[in-house]
Amino acid sequence: MGSTIQELSQAELPPYIREQLARYDQVQQNLQSVLIQKQQVEMELAETEKALEELTKASDSESIYKFAGNLLVKVEKDAMVKELNEKKELGNTRKMVLVKQEGRFRENLKDLQVKIDGAVKGKQAQEQPPGDA
Repeated sequence: MGSTIQELSQAELPPYIREQLARYDQVQQNLQSVLIQKQQVEMELAETEKALEELTKASDSESIYKFAGNLLVKVEKDAMVKELNEKKELGNTRKMVLVKQEGRFRENLKDLQVKIDGAVKGKQAQEQPPGDA
């Protein structure tokens, strides 16, 4: 937020500006949440890519295991490749959705910032006696 808002105490702010500030804080929290989710999805995608890379190096005769809870279970290489490719596709889709949400939240923050700045400047202009401007 700009320094103009800090010059006014919370009690001096009209309800409209307080409401916009609350919305700004909420959108900022939503953006943080989306960024954290996106980071987690990107880490999962990197792990999936690495696993697929290792599977392509493995011969068809090698034993492949995967975790199932606390167990390691032997699986067919082709089935594991298919499962990982599906996981990768799902992860990419989730990432695309999160990127779109991130963009919307960033745009909302810009819009709210403009509204808040305009409202605060308008309030300050109203408080100045004529001739001081």
